[in-house]
Amino acid sequence: SYGDYLRCGAMAAQSPVTRAVVDAARAGTPVLGICNGFQVLCEAGLLPGALLRNASLKYICKAVDLTVVNTDTPFTRAFTDAPVARMTVGNGEGNYVADDATLDRLEGEGRVAFRYVDTPNGSARDIAGIVDASGRILGMMPHPDRAFETDLGSADGARVFQSLLAA
Repeated sequence: SYGDYLRCGAMAAQSPVTRAVVDAARAGTPVLGICNGFQVLCEAGLLPGALLRNASLKYICKAVDLTVVNTDTPFTRAFTDAPVARMTVGNGEGNYVADDATLDRLEGEGRVAFRYVDTPNGSARDIAGIVDASGRILGMMPHPDRAFETDLGSADGARVFQSLLAA
């Protein structure tokens, strides 16, 4: 994310590697953007909306509970028996925003994948993760990669990767 000095992900969205990711995504390759990766996906136009400073204007690092809203994506199928997941957020700019028409479209098309039980950052409609229209691109602010072992507080994040492997 190039240090988050300019809107998170804005500079990364212009890099050659991101252009290759965009091309691969448009060709059908599944893409997972976690935290700064979610910001890059929005800045690159692969997902709608933007990530702004947290409502508290402070960096937040803590475990959060998520409702798994859509279990019919390549990233969420392993959650069918687990409607709530625990993962960690660690960001200063995790406040998901979009205009009302976009939010209504995301809701109506079933593109909200994860929702905060209690949003830590002010995200519109408690959105923690969304997918594109194909379901093959997921952007999420919480870190499934930090919730891989029960010794770390939760193994729920492993289900994101298990889902993708099974797909």
